[in-house]
Amino acid sequence: MRSDSHRLSTAPDGEVTVVEFLDLECEACRAAFPAVERLRQEYDGRVTFVMRYFPIPSHRNAQLAARAIEAAGQQGRLEAMYRTMYETQPQWGDQQADHRETFLGFARGLGLDMSAFVAALDDPATAARVESDFRDGIAAGVRGTPTLFVNGRQSSATYEGLRAAIEAELKR
Repeated sequence: MRSDSHRLSTAPDGEVTVVEFLDLECEACRAAFPAVERLRQEYDGRVTFVMRYFPIPSHRNAQLAARAIEAAGQQGRLEAMYRTMYETQPQWGDQQADHRETFLGFARGLGLDMSAFVAALDDPATAARVESDFRDGIAAGVRGTPTLFVNGRQSSATYEGLRAAIEAELKR
């Protein structure tokens, strides 16, 4: 985790942190999304959950989706865009068509300032931010998505496996 990593929730004591390297176009990531959200609710205030980008190069819109979340985040709507991407993934994922217009529609739907959103979406610094997470993932041994770490130890992406890893860390 870096100081600029996106925390979806923060535990005041900071003793347990779950970091997920994800690809927003990845069907397995979308399948893990409800489990992660359930655990975020169950461990609210006790566990920090962090999102890191790992757009798989063969997923045509994964990099763009990550940049869209980053751009929405600059207007305080990172989590809203993150949720929108997963909730709508069947409409745009696993396709070879460019979904820039789809993502612009999501931004409009969230009430974002569109000129600021487009500027951020196309800013090389936004792409660099996504690439930084990707490089960190490679360095951490991430080979696919979703890859989750609990206090630096790789964990299962299932609800049961992730919950067991969290419980083990809370008992330390």
